[in-house]
Amino acid sequence: MKTDVEELSPTRVKLTIEVPFEELDHAFDVTYKSLAKQVRIKGFRPGKAPARLIDRYVGRGAVISEAVNHAVPELYNEAVQKEDVFALGQPEVEITRLEDGEQLAFTAEVDVRPKFEVPDFDGLEVTVDDAAVTEEQVDDQLGNLRERFATLTGAERPAQTGDHVSIDLSAAVDGEKLEDVQASGVSYEIGTNTMLEGLDQALEGLSAGESATFATKLVGGEYEGREADVTVTVHSVKIKELPELDDEFAQMASEFDTIEELRTDVRTRLEQVRRLQQLSQARDRALEKLVESVDIPLPDSVVQEEIDRRRESLEQQLSQSGLTREAYLESLEQSEEEFEEELTKGATSAVKAGFVLDQLAIQEELAADNSELTEYVVNQAQRMGVSPDQLAQHLVESNQIRVAYTEVVRGKAMDLVVSKARITDESGNEVKPDNASEDESAPAAEEATAEPTEAAEDTEAAAAAEPTETAAEDKPEKS
Repeated sequence: MKTDVEELSPTRVKLTIEVPFEELDHAFDVTYKSLAKQVRIKGFRPGKAPARLIDRYVGRGAVISEAVNHAVPELYNEAVQKEDVFALGQPEVEITRLEDGEQLAFTAEVDVRPKFEVPDFDGLEVTVDDAAVTEEQVDDQLGNLRERFATLTGAERPAQTGDHVSIDLSAAVDGEKLEDVQASGVSYEIGTNTMLEGLDQALEGLSAGESATFATKLVGGEYEGREADVTVTVHSVKIKELPELDDEFAQMASEFDTIEELRTDVRTRLEQVRRLQQLSQARDRALEKLVESVDIPLPDSVVQEEIDRRRESLEQQLSQSGLTREAYLESLEQSEEEFEEELTKGATSAVKAGFVLDQLAIQEELAADNSELTEYVVNQAQRMGVSPDQLAQHLVESNQIRVAYTEVVRGKAMDLVVSKARITDESGNEVKPDNASEDESAPAAEEATAEPTEAAEDTEAAAAAEPTETAAEDKPEKS
């Protein structure tokens, strides 16, 4: 086989491959065996017909075409390895010469990773936020804890902002009651403005057993966007009462005996969280600085694939959450043009970061062993809420093991960058990276792409507990 590589651009090459027909014997053997099982020739059992009769039965041209289709991918892969071409995506193949018994020649154009060297990054200067915890932040956390242990008690007065009410809702359009638009026994906190526009104002001043009607636009369902008259009826009004921040609360809400011990523990935990955030920020900013120091061309097709992947991922999330694209953009206060610009910028940065980490791994001869791959799969499975065996099977069946390998190696490359960086906080204090690795390195490594050309994004969720409904005499007693 003769191979020639022509550089069409810094990110695209053209391979010209010429193969004598005798080197296609394996492809023809496979083709004849496959066709012999498909055709039925009198006097021969299935799979036993000789090649000359198959040529006559299906046509020599069809046989050659089938053999070439089988041979070209193998020949292309062999040429890519032989010429040390870092191919990205699928090639555009064109058969340029096909003479029976003589020669097969074809060209393959494909995008390639740009050739470059990562510059020296020893002592890369990175500044991160301070990790100090303020009294106000401690108070906020204790306030959240108090909310979890709040109780609801009945109120013999009109409802007001902050109260919890049990209500019925019904709607009518042009005087006609909508049977499908009504709800009973709905719990709602006045002032949150999380249901219907105008509901909060209508509820204020109502006592148990009273009703009010207000005009609003319906959200969701068959009548979404229609103007309607909504009637709300209050069944009960309850007041949220927060426990006092004292030793009794500390014993009820934690394993500590005093409120000061609880406060100290909250501070310690906040400092740990801020420390992890600080280290994650150091990784992100170190990677950003390193990427900015490299000027490389990017394959348009690879960037476009990443844009499409991110857009598809967003559409799936919106579909699952029931949000429209318009509502999502409105929540971001972005126009369609601004969103697309930001999407393109993020995808471009991710692709470039992936190339930089890949090249760094090559220069530093970084690799991943089986134990590291196993650890990666276990950690990812925990984050996804599936078993490690399920995820491992999925990676194998979808041919994504290379993705896992790439992620592990990129994480090691990122660890190397951070270990050599000079990290200080805004107050000038030096920050020492702990290399706590998997959980902390995941955001930076994944932002650098899930494949050599793909990026993944992390999301965080927070949950708040509803206050406990009790009568005044049902409040928890000190244990």
